[in-house]
Amino acid sequence: MDTRIAVAGGTGLVGALVVEEVRRSGATPVVIARSRGIDLTDGTGLAEALAGVDAVVDASNVETLSGARSVAFFEAATGQLLRAGAEAGVRHHVALSIVGCDRVDLPYYRGKRRQEELVAAGPVPWSVLRATQFHEFAAQLVQRSPRPLALAPRMRSQPVAAAEVAAALVAAVLGEPAGLLPDLGGPRPEDTGRMVRDVVRTRGPRRLVVPLPMVGRVGRQVRAGGLLPGEGATLGTQTFDAWLAGG
Repeated sequence: MDTRIAVAGGTGLVGALVVEEVRRSGATPVVIARSRGIDLTDGTGLAEALAGVDAVVDASNVETLSGARSVAFFEAATGQLLRAGAEAGVRHHVALSIVGCDRVDLPYYRGKRRQEELVAAGPVPWSVLRATQFHEFAAQLVQRSPRPLALAPRMRSQPVAAAEVAAALVAAVLGEPAGLLPDLGGPRPEDTGRMVRDVVRTRGPRRLVVPLPMVGRVGRQVRAGGLLPGEGATLGTQTFDAWLAGG
């Protein structure tokens, strides 16, 4: 019997990799994205997309620095996915979350906390995988900075390869629901400022790297290791340097 796995956010950075990994596993991916006529926030096309689907990987995302917008998106998207999944008889719902979302009070993380709450209280058996920032995070910081600057928050994280996150999500969704899974991080901690400098140096265009101190409560939480994977974490193998070199 053909196993069908829906991938919410299936055209995004991780979602597209999940779709590829689902195919490699021998299952059939079902891409859920606005470009496919499916809107997570209002449910348009969702029931039809989930018909006959065995399991769901939620890799959906919203680009915002607003806590209120983050919460609004994840409440709507997660609620729609869970309701439609329950009606379709989905056996397993796997959500991608962020390491530290439960202990670092960044505004965006409020939405991820709400997502986790809804999944845990929802009608579909579930697993949640928290991953650290991806290697691409430093390049995204450069892209989002006003020219000619590259803003680099002073923080330590343990970035992980997006492909390794995708593989872990597919392994999880093909297994049994397990609740909160061990954190997934990269092989070693990195300084974000150094990562941003290396991206600018190797990929250009020329930017002036400006370190940004993280102040207040969030700064204290980050300095206390809030963005690093916890005890018992699973660690990937590709380093940031290897990713930057294209290896």
